Amino acid sequence: MAFRRRAKSHPLFSQEFLIHNHADIGFCLVLSVLIALMFEVTAKTAFLFILPQYNVSVPTADGELVQYHYGLKDLVTILFYIFIAIILHAVVQEYALDKINRRLHLSKVKHSKFNESGQLVAFHLTSVIWCLYVVVTEGYISNPRSLWENYPHVYLPYQVKFFYLCQLAYWLHALPELYFQKVRKEEIPRQLRCIALYLLHIAGAYLLNLTRLGLILLLLQYLAEFFFHMARLVYFTDENNEKLFNVWAVVFVVTRLFTLTLYILVIGFGLPRVESQALDPERGNFFSFLFNNILFRMSVLLLVCLFQASVMWRFIHFQLRRWREYWNEQSSRKRAAAAAGTKQQTKLLKRDSGYHENGVVKAENGTSPRTKKLKSL
Repeated sequence: MAFRRRAKSHPLFSQEFLIHNHADIGFCLVLSVLIALMFEVTAKTAFLFILPQYNVSVPTADGELVQYHYGLKDLVTILFYIFIAIILHAVVQEYALDKINRRLHLSKVKHSKFNESGQLVAFHLTSVIWCLYVVVTEGYISNPRSLWENYPHVYLPYQVKFFYLCQLAYWLHALPELYFQKVRKEEIPRQLRCIALYLLHIAGAYLLNLTRLGLILLLLQYLAEFFFHMARLVYFTDENNEKLFNVWAVVFVVTRLFTLTLYILVIGFGLPRVESQALDPERGNFFSFLFNNILFRMSVLLLVCLFQASVMWRFIHFQLRRWREYWNEQSSRKRAAAAAGTKQQTKLLKRDSGYHENGVVKAENGTSPRTKKLKSL
């Protein structure tokens, strides 16, 4: 199964061989794990890669409910889905983005940005639909109090834990993709900051038992990012079409306001009211225990507000620069149109009145514009 067309073969295990065949290598590893499911001896180990671990039976009013908590074995599951993400990345690149790029004939810089936005549009759209399904079925939107009630949320439903494992796997797979996709050195620091921020927030919500709040925040963030990268794709195909950037601007501001409101509601008002505030490391409520300290709560809220303010400042700066470039372009177009109109009017005036040559007025055909005398009949 080849994901890339190769014009020539490269030496085995060389750098170019790894870059051009990384998706095929990942597919072989995934296939070997799936084949291991067929044999009783290796099936138990294969399930360790594929399925979330640490399931427990929690008694409820309707009976027992199977839920999950986190542990070191999650790293093995994340590793397996990193290879899945690499394969899907190569499929999107080969069968969608590369075909569109051949038609657009973009420059090298725009080509790199187009590939980045194309991959993120596919990921953000999938994540928004998946995350929306999870928060609706789990009742986190219909019952906002569930975001902090019974904290810490040590035990997770299957779909919540699987969602977080896949999110961590995707952003971890983005690190080797910087090497596989030969990203320009100027773009690497920006992308590394983006990947590190996503990993920090997702892993923090997962390890600190804030998974419910994290789901809502990820839904808002991915929704804004989807519109941004979709607007960039449309702009690369038609540079005169910037309407989606206006839609993204509205969605971005609304999602920032909702994000800040949720932080204040949950961290400032919800978690301090949790009844069980005694420190119990086995239950995993160390983070909840810290909220007894008002200084800690205010410090967290201050960091959140500063981060959101910096995001809004970059957004406002980006919008002002874009509007300035737009008005400069419009004014230059008007000046060019006025200059072209003046030039055309001058040509028409010369054609009507002739021109001077050696002090003598000449017509367009080079003859003197004297009036001919009419012969008397």
